[in-house]
Amino acid sequence: MSQSIHDFHDDPRNADIRIWINGTLKPRAEATVSVFDSGFVLGDGVWEGLRVAGGHPLFLDQHLDRLYEGAKALALDIGLDRRALTDALYATLAANDMHDGVHLRLMVTRGPKRTPYQDPRAAAGGATVVIIPEFKLPKPETLSAGLKLFTVHVRRGFPDVQDPKLNSHSKLNCITACIQAIEAGADEALMLDPHGFVATCNSTHFFIVRKGEVWTSSGDYCLGGITRANVLQACREADIPAFEKNFSLSQVYGADEAFCTGTFAGVVPVRSVDGRSIGDGVPGPMVTRLQGLYRELVERDVRFRDGVRLA
Repeated sequence: MSQSIHDFHDDPRNADIRIWINGTLKPRAEATVSVFDSGFVLGDGVWEGLRVAGGHPLFLDQHLDRLYEGAKALALDIGLDRRALTDALYATLAANDMHDGVHLRLMVTRGPKRTPYQDPRAAAGGATVVIIPEFKLPKPETLSAGLKLFTVHVRRGFPDVQDPKLNSHSKLNCITACIQAIEAGADEALMLDPHGFVATCNSTHFFIVRKGEVWTSSGDYCLGGITRANVLQACREADIPAFEKNFSLSQVYGADEAFCTGTFAGVVPVRSVDGRSIGDGVPGPMVTRLQGLYRELVERDVRFRDGVRLA
């Protein structure tokens, strides 16, 4: 049976979480937004997923950079500066007594509209800002067994159609890619760029290992992934040859190892692509090494955040 990289074991504590909505913490059952909200009506908004460790949202500066850059591109006024939004994240964690094993979903939409129409001038107020905290960890069996990928017909498009750099609420192309992969019995979709080169997965970034080198796509047709960038940084610090470049499916099928990266699960091995086993079909030495290096980056970021909060 296929499984999502974002699968998790249900935690009963999530039934009683308090969700931050525009400055108010509400019980889960009462946390609602208007049916006229731009995010519901049109998918008009930006979002971030943040993993929490040691009481801190990891790599927070990078996530906020991406959020505010996306909002600026959409001419969307978040209504909160970085300090206020950071304080809101920590207030949400404190209200839920959360420290580790937590995932935050930070969502910003253009807010309610006077009428359900796409023109942003129909907005009837300020932005809607929501923070959903959950006790959530990736399934250990997913991390150990690895993922099955299937290459779908849905492409990552040109930026003049819908810029893949935008982490927007409009994710229909990724959803249709995911559906095709699921129907093929895979865990995640591998998506190509308009030229036929490997781009990314529907919800994660994709890497291969060939002859001791780590390859990922050029990045031209994928979201600027935070974990992707951190893995490339870890490679540079460890003198592991790593390249952002165009490569084909044939080069994927012949790879020694492959893996995906994402905020929720970190570094996750890939055991097969389109029915071809990658390497021995089990996590290889490079993936294992990079998982350790990524954990070190996480620990470093927690120490940095401890210092920032104490200063």
